[in-house]
Amino acid sequence: MSRLNLLEETRFERLSVKVYDNQQLASKKIAQRIAALIKKNDESGKKTVLGLATGASPIKVYAELIRMHKEEALSFKNVVTFNLDEYFPMKPDAEQSYVTFMNRQLFDHIDIVRENVHIPDGTLEEKSVAEYCLNYEKKITFYGGLDFQLLGIGRTGHIGFNEPGSAPNSGTRLVTLDDLTRRDASRDFGGKENVPTKAITMGVGTIFKAREIILMAWGKKKASIIKKAVEGEISSDVPATYLQLSPNVEFVLDKEAASDLTRFDTPWLVRDCMWDSNTIKKAVIWLADITQKPVLKLTEDDYNNNGMAQLATEMGPVYNLNIDIFNQLQHTITGWPGGKPNADDSQRPERAKPARKTAIIFSPHPDDDVISMGGTFIRLADQGHNVHVAYQTSGNTAVWDEDALRFVEFNIDFAKARQESCTDLEATYQRMKDFLASKTPNQPDIPELLMVKGLIRKGEAIAGARFAGLPDENIHFMDLPFYDRGKTAKDLVFEDDIKQTMDLLQKVKPHQVFAAGDFADPHGTHKVCFNIILEALKRLKQTEEWVKDCWLWLYRGAWHEFEIHEIQMAVPLSPQEVLKKRQAIFKHQSQKDMPVFPGEDAREFWVRAEERTSETAKAYDRLGLAEYEAMEAFVKWEF
Repeated sequence: MSRLNLLEETRFERLSVKVYDNQQLASKKIAQRIAALIKKNDESGKKTVLGLATGASPIKVYAELIRMHKEEALSFKNVVTFNLDEYFPMKPDAEQSYVTFMNRQLFDHIDIVRENVHIPDGTLEEKSVAEYCLNYEKKITFYGGLDFQLLGIGRTGHIGFNEPGSAPNSGTRLVTLDDLTRRDASRDFGGKENVPTKAITMGVGTIFKAREIILMAWGKKKASIIKKAVEGEISSDVPATYLQLSPNVEFVLDKEAASDLTRFDTPWLVRDCMWDSNTIKKAVIWLADITQKPVLKLTEDDYNNNGMAQLATEMGPVYNLNIDIFNQLQHTITGWPGGKPNADDSQRPERAKPARKTAIIFSPHPDDDVISMGGTFIRLADQGHNVHVAYQTSGNTAVWDEDALRFVEFNIDFAKARQESCTDLEATYQRMKDFLASKTPNQPDIPELLMVKGLIRKGEAIAGARFAGLPDENIHFMDLPFYDRGKTAKDLVFEDDIKQTMDLLQKVKPHQVFAAGDFADPHGTHKVCFNIILEALKRLKQTEEWVKDCWLWLYRGAWHEFEIHEIQMAVPLSPQEVLKKRQAIFKHQSQKDMPVFPGEDAREFWVRAEERTSETAKAYDRLGLAEYEAMEAFVKWEF
C-alpha cells in the first residue's frame, strides 16, 4: 500500500496504529523491539530502562522475552524496570499482587538483577505514600528516564491505573479505582467486594516522558475503548486519548481489538471498497441505521451523502440494492429452526429434510442453553425434533458458599426426618463449615464443596431442560476435565475433552449442533468449549458420513448479541414464548438475583436475555420488517 493510500485509510486515526493477525504474532513483534533496544544499549554500555505493565495483555510478550533469554542468550543484567502500578494495600506475596505476577511471568525466568526491579509498594502506611511516589519519580529520573514504556488499556480507558478524570501532567500517586475496573478484577479476588479500592500508579505525565511507548490490546472486548482512544477527541473521560499528544506512541493491536476502527468497521468511509455480498449487506444496514430509515426507503441521496456513492455507482440502482438486502433479511426469519417440513427451503435458513432432525445444544455453563436460546430450545422440542442438551462444564465455581451449606443442611434434615443415619454427611458438613470459616478471597474450594455446588447446578439444569420438553435420557452432563484442571494448571491440554465430545457426537449423530459463540464471556469458558466442539467435528468429518450433513449454529445472548448483518437465522418469539423462556431460566435459582460472577453487566441473566432479544426484534422492525416481541439470533459456522 502506498503512503498516500495508507494516510487516506487511517485518516480517522489520531496516532500510529499497527495491526497484526493475532495476539501471538503481535506479542512476538513487541518482544523483538524490546530485545533490539536492550542489545543496542548493551553494545554502547548503557542500561536499558523499561516501564512494564501487568494484566493479561503482556503475558505473551514476557513469554517471548523468556524464550529469547533461554534460547538466544538475551541478557537482562543491564536492564532496569519500573512497573506501572500496584493495588493498595497489597502484600507482595499475595496471589493478586503485581509483584507475584511479575515474578511468575518474567523475573523468575531471566537473569535480571533484583536490585534493578522496581514495583510500587502496596504495604506502606497511607501517610507515607506521597513521599514514596516522589521518590519513585526521582528513581526514574536518576536512571535517565524510561527508554520504553509498555502499556495495556482498561475498559474505562485507563493506562496504568490512571482512571477517568486523571490529568495529562499527573505523576506517580495514590488513586481511587473506577467501579468498572474493580468489577473487571473481581474474578481474581473472588468478588468485587474483595478488590482494593485504591492503587499506586505512575501518572500520565510520567508515562509521557518515555522515549518510546507501545500500547497493546487484544480481543473484541477492547475494540470499543480502542476506537475511543485512537479516533476520539482528547478527554479526561478516556485517559488513553492523552497519548494522541505524544509523537512517541504506537498502538499494537490484533484484528479483533482493531475491529471497531473506521477502516475495518466502515471501510467505505475511508477508501474505495472491494464490494462483496457481506460488505454490501453490512453497509446498507449501517446506512439505514444512521439515517433512521427502513431499508426500502433509502434513496440515492442517502447513499451519496453518507460515503456510499461508490456502492450506488458500481452496484446500483440503489432501489435494487435495497430490495436485495431487504429480501436477505426477510429470509433469515423463521419460526421453524429445525427446518419447515414439506416446504421450499431454497430461501430458508434451515433445510426442510429430514422433517424430524436430531439436534444437540451444547451449553458451556449449565444455564447458557436457556438464557441464550431458550425460546428456540422449546420450539425445537415442541415441533417434534429429537433434541439433546449437553452441559459441558459443572459450573461449580458460580454458586454462593451459603447455598452449598443450605443444600447439605436440607439433606441432613431429610435424613433425620426419615430416621436414617447421617453421620458421614454431618462430618462432611462440618468440614465444609470449617473450611469456609477461614476461606480467603479466591481460594480454591475443597472437593466436597465443589461437588455440592456442581450438584446444585446439575439439578437446576435438569429442571430447565425438562421444562423445555426434554426426556431425561437426552440430558447429558459432560463435566469436561479442562474446567477443574484449569483452576490449578497453567498449561492446559484438551485432548481428553475433545475425545469425550467426539464420543457424544458419535452417539447422537446430530443434524444440527448448537454451540455458544459468545466469545466475550469474561471467563473464557465459551471460547474453550467452542474450540473443543469444533475440533471434535473436524476430526469426525474425516471418517464419519453423517458429519457432512451436520450444520453448526452459533448462539449468543448471555454477554453480547450478534450484529444484524451477521445474523443468518432469526427465530421470532411470541409474548407467551418469552414468558416460558423466562420460566426456564428461573429454574436456575442459584443464578438468580445476584450471580457470583455477573461480569460488567449488572442486570440479571433473564433480564439481559429478554432485553437483548427484544432489541434484536426492534432492530428488524426499524429496518422495515415485521414487528415481533423478541428474536433469538444464530450464525452458521462452516467447518
